Amino acid sequence: MCIGIPSKVIALNDQMATVEAMGEQRDVSLILMPEAVELGDYLLIQVGNFAVEKIEPQRAREALDYLREVAEQAGLQPA
Repeated sequence: MCIGIPSKVIALNDQMATVEAMGEQRDVSLILMPEAVELGDYLLIQVGNFAVEKIEPQRAREALDYLREVAEQAGLQPA
């Protein structure tokens, strides 16, 4: 099983995007996206740094809140 972490698009450059999630930034490929991506969109990122799905902002925030809660319960320090 693979967990896709919702990540917010903060920069675009052709078929690449810089995304941010839980205080971390990374560059991801948009070549697998079936629809256009805009600044501020939330994407699910899979292994290999490929964006695969656009998700609603509310759903992204709920998932990120849940992941932070799980990390805190596990004694980790989420950003």
